[in-house]
Amino acid sequence: MARTSRPITVTLGDLHGHVEDRVKSGAYASASEVIRAAVRALDREEAALDAWLRRRVEEAMADPRADLPAKDVLARVRAGHGQRRKAGTDGA
Repeated sequence: MARTSRPITVTLGDLHGHVEDRVKSGAYASASEVIRAAVRALDREEAALDAWLRRRVEEAMADPRADLPAKDVLARVRAGHGQRRKAGTDGA
């Protein structure tokens, strides 16, 4: 198979060992195959997230309930965030 793109250099840091492990396992023939598979998986993940977000927006736009003023929504979000911070469950 002829190469259709130019080689690139990437710095993987701690991920380098993961790539090597996959090649050593025989699941992939080369580091390039691992990286291509990773990029394809990222593409699938982003497409799935995009589809999910589109569905959520479509659902929201089709919702027959009355709109809420942005200031009310922000107040709810801030109140919820404040409660989570007090409880230590916000990940901060």
